[in-house]
Amino acid sequence: MNIVLWVIAGLLAAAFLAAGAMKATQPREKLVASGMGWAADWPAASIKLIGVVEVLAAIGLILPALLDIAPVLVPLAASGLVITMIGAIVVHVRRKEFPMVAPNVVLLILAAVVAWGRFGAYAF
Repeated sequence: MNIVLWVIAGLLAAAFLAAGAMKATQPREKLVASGMGWAADWPAASIKLIGVVEVLAAIGLILPALLDIAPVLVPLAASGLVITMIGAIVVHVRRKEFPMVAPNVVLLILAAVVAWGRFGAYAF
């Protein structure tokens, strides 16, 4: 199970590093044009903040355990991603963007599995 948790954490880290870096570095108009319609309703600073939070969570999923420095940050980062995905689901449902809900649910479940495993029997 430890290997499964590492693989899931790695996949989540890659996904959120890419998504967060895009939100943190791209202008809002470019994000909207690329299919992130929700970004039109949000201030640019909030979008950048979400991006930075996602990048930090991606780092928090891997580095603390890899370096054995405060490994409790791994399940905390995963829990933060669960909360972030709940927010994303709420935004997409309110905007009636139902096809966008499914990927967020998958990411939420994967983050919840990492949080459960690393807080529970498979903690570092």
